[in-house]
Amino acid sequence: MTGPNATSTSSPTAKMGRHRSKSTSGSTYCISSPGAESASLSTPNNAGRSSGEEEEKDGGVLFYVNRTGFPIDGVTWERMWTHVAKVHPDGQDISKIRNAAYLPKHPVPSVPNFKPTMSVPDWLLAIQNYMKTLQYNHTGTQFFEIRKTRPLCGLMETAREMIRESLPIKCLEAVILGIYLTNGLTSVERFPISFKTQFSGNHFHHVVLGVYCNGRYGTLGMSRRQDLMDKALTFRTLSDLVLEFEDSYRRYQHTLKKVKIGLYVPHDPHVFQPIEWKYLVLNAARLGREDMRKELEKHGRDMRMKILKSSSAQSPIKERSRGKSLSPRRRQSSPQRRHIHRRDKSPAALDRKPAELSTLTDGYQIRI
Repeated sequence: MTGPNATSTSSPTAKMGRHRSKSTSGSTYCISSPGAESASLSTPNNAGRSSGEEEEKDGGVLFYVNRTGFPIDGVTWERMWTHVAKVHPDGQDISKIRNAAYLPKHPVPSVPNFKPTMSVPDWLLAIQNYMKTLQYNHTGTQFFEIRKTRPLCGLMETAREMIRESLPIKCLEAVILGIYLTNGLTSVERFPISFKTQFSGNHFHHVVLGVYCNGRYGTLGMSRRQDLMDKALTFRTLSDLVLEFEDSYRRYQHTLKKVKIGLYVPHDPHVFQPIEWKYLVLNAARLGREDMRKELEKHGRDMRMKILKSSSAQSPIKERSRGKSLSPRRRQSSPQRRHIHRRDKSPAALDRKPAELSTLTDGYQIRI
């Protein structure tokens, strides 16, 4: 279930009370209920993140990550049940689920197949519907570990594992899965968009996959709220898209604090280079709406011209075919140098020293 109005064909009992995974599809499912949806953004106690620690907090609530892979080990398995009983609105039903004599088998969703007759919006809709069928993960334990510094080829292997296991996912997992399922669609550019918001003194983090095709922007993603995940491919500018998310957050009394825009993700799934998650960092609280719009529109123009496109997406052969040559200085450009020249439009950015590459992805929080 991914929104307050979403419906489910099977009960929470059928989704939660499955045996421990044996590396087969649909082996473990989480509770998904309207109560969890309505509580997600109206209170600060329903969020989590994935970073370098076993136990993390977002909005003041612990969040766990399954780092042992599949099959899920006994410690992670028991910890998941204990944790969801504490944080989920229907946690009192956990014992009933675990002790049930019979639980119906939950169907495994089929992976969408692209057809030449399908339009780009139809294919994006099919991908989003597939992720919705997987459902949103309300257990408080992220099933798939996503290390943002990991090479793209490794993250694509994790995406294949998501399809194989067919378990509920959260927002960061949805971004990786969305990249994997759109790799063959070369007319669509993909880039991450991250949000940091504040509610009742706590900070929350969220990420979606931005998409651009034929002069229009949209998004793919997962969230507890329908209007904080996928957006149709209808926005003329990047600023229109981002400000639409800000308006959605306002409906839940969340204040947008920061927006981070990454670079285009290469379509080659074998690239041994990490995703650029935050090339442009905007402090929404200090810039104001109009200044933020100007910066987003400038960045959008640059991206459309592919001025900012990651060097990993361009092979030397392609450069030579365009009559260009790579100078020794350009060829020696390092990922750290790209980070140093990343544009941070926060007023305090001028007083800060450039961060080292190892610190740029540490402590990243996810608000779903």
